[in-house]
Amino acid sequence: MAPVGAFSTVETFTFGQDINYPPYAYKNKTTDKLEGFGADVARGMNKLCADIQINIVQAKWEECWSAAGGGTLGAKLEDGTLDACMTYTHTKGIRNKYAEFSGAVMNVNKAAGLIAAAGPDGIPLLTGQDTLFGKTVVDVGGWAPTADGLGFVENKCTGQPYSSNYTLLVGPSNDESLRMTLNGTADAMFVYSDQAYNYQCDDHPDEEATWDCALWAGFGKTFAYVQTGQFGYVFNGTTLALAKKGSGVADKINPCLWRFLETKAYHDICVKYHKTSLCYPNQYFTALDSIPAEYDLPTNMQNSNCSNGYCPCAAVDVVEEKSSGSSASMTRRAAIGLSIAGAVCLACCICACIIAGIYAGSKKKGRGQLREDEEDEEDEEAEAE
Repeated sequence: MAPVGAFSTVETFTFGQDINYPPYAYKNKTTDKLEGFGADVARGMNKLCADIQINIVQAKWEECWSAAGGGTLGAKLEDGTLDACMTYTHTKGIRNKYAEFSGAVMNVNKAAGLIAAAGPDGIPLLTGQDTLFGKTVVDVGGWAPTADGLGFVENKCTGQPYSSNYTLLVGPSNDESLRMTLNGTADAMFVYSDQAYNYQCDDHPDEEATWDCALWAGFGKTFAYVQTGQFGYVFNGTTLALAKKGSGVADKINPCLWRFLETKAYHDICVKYHKTSLCYPNQYFTALDSIPAEYDLPTNMQNSNCSNGYCPCAAVDVVEEKSSGSSASMTRRAAIGLSIAGAVCLACCICACIIAGIYAGSKKKGRGQLREDEEDEEDEEAEAE
């Protein structure tokens, strides 16, 4: 970072981003311009605040944060080539030893989850109920959730921490980690719960895909999430800047960031990237902006049949039924169907009881208020006498 001009109070920063993290950081394949949620916020801050200037350059994520040695700063943050890197999640654990974080541009928004491969019968080979005892889990090197993140999250079906008796592998990329899960090297992939959603190339035609589109097109077919909505590994949501610890970058840009979060321009960025439910609401947001996305829902609130890529706690087929299915497979499906139906009935009963309790409580409160009014009237009459 450096001041602009000998007598200028403007401080210039160089922020890096890679191009394989849509919609947060990517390259527009038509304009060849670096784009994404983080870049839009940084450019908006440049327009709003006269005392800072953020220049955005392309950098590899491993030049910002490396998985080497269990996790450390990347070379370009370490040597000062970059002042910060954008759109990193402020996680618990190892990152805080070497890095400082700016404020977040989104609320606690980056849920983690577990991806599992589908078996020959279309049912995920791992269910949401699994404790991971004796299993093998692959984490994506250099990405959040970091390898130590499983120790901070709970199983959203059982409400319990995972077993510590599992084998952890670190994959070199999102693509390779998913391949390891599909070929049986790993039983599950620990990853952002919106990663597969964001890697659907047909849904994002302007983004330059640097990942295997065909591989991720198996979402809801050859693989699905069996755990979602795991936020326990984070301190904060997606941040504007991850910088070298002690650099002071966070303190220097935060005042402008806080101002920008109150603007209509910020709201418009949230709308542009369909992230309004994850943003910090200001006066320009409406009630409709707060509807959560399915990838942020915990597994015990998922109610699909896995065909959308997100499974409920009782796993079901991620592909269409085949009439030639074996009797054992059909029996398994029937048992799963009954368990889901039972869970729905139980949820309905619980909701009915809650509503009845609220209604009764409101009536009781109303009667109490009426009695207090009557007593006040009696007191007033007594005073008048």
